[in-house]
Amino acid sequence: MHLIHKPDIPSSEITDEALFFGRRKFLSAMGFGGAAMAVASSPLLACTREVAGQGSQDLKPNTWEEITTYNNFYEFGTGKGDPSKNAGNFRTRPWTVEIAGDVKKPGVVPLEDLLRGLPTVERVYRHRCVEAWSMVVPWNGVQLKDLIARLEPGTNAKFVEFTTLLDPAQMPGQRSRVLDWPYVEGLRMDEAMHPLTMLVTGIYGRPVPNQNGAPLRLVVPWKYGFKGGKSIVKIRFTERQPATTWNMAIPNEYGFYANVNPTVDHPRWSQARERPIGKLFQSPTLMFNGYADQVASLYAGMDLRRFY
Repeated sequence: MHLIHKPDIPSSEITDEALFFGRRKFLSAMGFGGAAMAVASSPLLACTREVAGQGSQDLKPNTWEEITTYNNFYEFGTGKGDPSKNAGNFRTRPWTVEIAGDVKKPGVVPLEDLLRGLPTVERVYRHRCVEAWSMVVPWNGVQLKDLIARLEPGTNAKFVEFTTLLDPAQMPGQRSRVLDWPYVEGLRMDEAMHPLTMLVTGIYGRPVPNQNGAPLRLVVPWKYGFKGGKSIVKIRFTERQPATTWNMAIPNEYGFYANVNPTVDHPRWSQARERPIGKLFQSPTLMFNGYADQVASLYAGMDLRRFY
């Protein structure tokens, strides 16, 4: 029997039910048409009561405007406002995801079929950027571990690699050489299988906006934000650690693990404090972004200064 881990958390860390389950009325009031309504009410975004929190932290979500207008998504530009300005016409339907590598069920699968029937969750997570800013986002999606179980990777699969869309015609940032495109990220298998790791399809019960990684993105809340690949088109299971984009571009600044660690500074700035978007004052950075109780055991015995 397949069991889903349900961490015990305070009710204060859960997005208000009236907001989430009233999303149809909310979408109508905001003027979204039938297509958006259909996606928001689909099984991909229908939320169960399962949630996961982050210790004793106050997880009041940022506003929709803050979440959708202050982004890192270099495929649409390097400025924080560029994604919201440049991603409006990005086409996310139809969408397919290639499953590859050491896995029993490889192939190219429509997104709807890939996720159909998987338990869906709403989770309010802190998001911490390596540039020392943070926000709180109410995500909707599925646990990555449930998809992995469905795909049945082989015994030699030690890592999971995520590749995002390469389409310079739609993604103007890819016309520059600021990074080596397409964007690639990866996780160790035990990180991918952790109950907090998500594949996200929505925010606030609405379909995830283009500028936030539509239609499918990775969220790993104890790691810096650059680990969360957006607009994913390929998931590959491999025995060797994947070569990831930022780690290849600037290895002394961006490690493969990218765990939030206030004691390990970025070479060009401190990671000891962060600037929460929407607040006036900085806050201390928390080890593993505040999720140490849940994830520290994954790295027992590791030198977290060497494996940054």
